[in-house]
Amino acid sequence: MRAGEPPLAGTARSARQAAAGGTPSAADSADWSRAPERGNALALRLMSWIALACGRRVARWVLHPVTLYFLLAAGGPRRHSRRYLGRVLGRPAGWRDLYCHFHAFASTILDRVYLLGGRSDLFDISVHGEALIDATLAEGRGAFLVGAHLGSFEALHAVGRDRTGLRIAMVMYQGNARLISAALRAIAPGHRAEIIALGRVDSMLAIRDWLDGGGLAGLLADRALPGESQRATSLRLSFLGREAEFSDGPFRLAALLRRRVIFMAGLYGGGARYDVRFELLADFSDRISDPAERERRIREAVEAYAARLEAWCREWPYNWFNFHDFWHEDTAS
Repeated sequence: MRAGEPPLAGTARSARQAAAGGTPSAADSADWSRAPERGNALALRLMSWIALACGRRVARWVLHPVTLYFLLAAGGPRRHSRRYLGRVLGRPAGWRDLYCHFHAFASTILDRVYLLGGRSDLFDISVHGEALIDATLAEGRGAFLVGAHLGSFEALHAVGRDRTGLRIAMVMYQGNARLISAALRAIAPGHRAEIIALGRVDSMLAIRDWLDGGGLAGLLADRALPGESQRATSLRLSFLGREAEFSDGPFRLAALLRRRVIFMAGLYGGGARYDVRFELLADFSDRISDPAERERRIREAVEAYAARLEAWCREWPYNWFNFHDFWHEDTAS
């Protein structure tokens, strides 16, 4: 699984393609990993400057023309947004729905500047399930925080404000690690992100050592990478009324390292409101000697993840920012 890709980069790329009259191929649309992501550092720095120089109130006004531009220019993300919203809302998505979806995404990008800069005091953030995090920190064994392209992962920084022992590292492939580092430097130059790169000889040892030190390892599990690993399995599960692929890679990793898996989401409620939620998905702390039992529990964890993601998408429909061909409909056509 590749996790932590800066979504703004993909949206900007699609907008440039649309403006040039080009469209992504079916193969590229189906396999999001083939598309070369190049974050627009200038645009991110400009947004960061507006946010810090003019304040959040003024910056949020600037979001409206930005949202309108990407809504009109980004044909691919607009098409995928319309398909997703039609399923989650149970009716055809109109332009107002699309605008709300794109605007919610732009709002969370803007708020990253403040959240990464330690200005969580600007927001009304409610936290649910924090006792689970406190218990995990008290044990000192670490755990996996499995998330999705849902809301804002940066809202988690508000939870760490009152917890000096809370340390989080994002786990992602090396290419995305470089991209997310560049994006974070553009919007929050003073922020130092902890990132563990996958695909290296010492990746597993680095994750284990981080967890043994009581740290939390964050992964985004709502994108499956074709051929990502011989050890991972792609499961086809019902999601919003149609089968979709989910990788069991993150859960297989948790089972191998015998750790707890917690689903985390920072759901954007509009304005300055965020709702941070933690829910236990699986606990692989005990040794599982029977291979069949291990496989059963891994599958149950993936199914629980898909079910929880679907429930939160239905509750917060404009929060899922997976602007790609999730159901492989372009390939089918």
